Amino acid sequence: MKATSARLLRLLSLLQTRKDWPGGELASRLQVSPRTVRRDVDRLRELGYPIQATMGTGGGYQLGAGASLPPLLLDDDEAVAVAVGLRTAAQGGVSGIEETSVRALAKLLQVLPSRLRRRVDTLGTFTVPVPSPGPVVDADTLALVAAACRDSERLRFDYRSHDGDTSRRVVEPHRLAARGRRWYLVAWDTARGDWRTFRVDRMRPLPPTGPRVPPRDPPGQGVAAYLEERMRVHAGSVRARVRLLVPVEEGVRLAGAFGRVEPVDEGSCVLVLAGGSSLHMACYLGMLDVDMRVEEPEELREQMGRLSARFRRAAEPG
Repeated sequence: MKATSARLLRLLSLLQTRKDWPGGELASRLQVSPRTVRRDVDRLRELGYPIQATMGTGGGYQLGAGASLPPLLLDDDEAVAVAVGLRTAAQGGVSGIEETSVRALAKLLQVLPSRLRRRVDTLGTFTVPVPSPGPVVDADTLALVAAACRDSERLRFDYRSHDGDTSRRVVEPHRLAARGRRWYLVAWDTARGDWRTFRVDRMRPLPPTGPRVPPRDPPGQGVAAYLEERMRVHAGSVRARVRLLVPVEEGVRLAGAFGRVEPVDEGSCVLVLAGGSSLHMACYLGMLDVDMRVEEPEELREQMGRLSARFRRAAEPG
């Protein structure tokens, strides 16, 4: 009986790690016959686990969603990861889930073995959360957008831009991405016929979603790289082109993390970047330690001139 119970737990653990399991592969993993797998699946169903079966050559088993949440099997590392994630969620970033995260963490700590509880307690005791200002995303909005991505449904929303202007957008959502404390939606903008990124905290969805549309291929460079490029080149109200008087390879090494570097000739390249302040941009460019010329905008050129004069005055003997 002990061996049967252990096998049932092992079977349940396997079913929770993948969406579909061929019956033959389960039998091989458990080192039992397909008939034993069928009997064990029936036992799990009697315990309330909604396991679906498909017959035929490509048949197998799938753990479905039930009316109530069944016990969830986690290995040691998974349990610690969930506990750490709940601690992080309890500190904010997504509104409406802080208290829920604390309750879930309390339940998890109550059933953790002492060896794992010590690991989680150590992380909590010797980790100091540093509050950081930033936008808070509404949990219901985040869930609605994620569901639209999953179901390939068009999404309508009112969007507030960086300048405070509001516009109505209709998009085909692709993926959500977290960057720092901000959440972004990468989506195909139907009106502009191109990929765009939207900050979720600036979105006000207009339900219902739909209709469903065929999923599009993601941006060629991948979602993460596309988002990074948008942040470097398009985010912020100040956009600039600066000629760096070094070869493009050197320009990429110096400034590739902060903008797009385009070749010009053997001895120069152009850095295309964006930011929220011409002063901050001028200070950053001054730290590159390379000769350069500001091509645009005039606002940045004037700001660098003011900084230059200020530094000259600061360098004069007292």
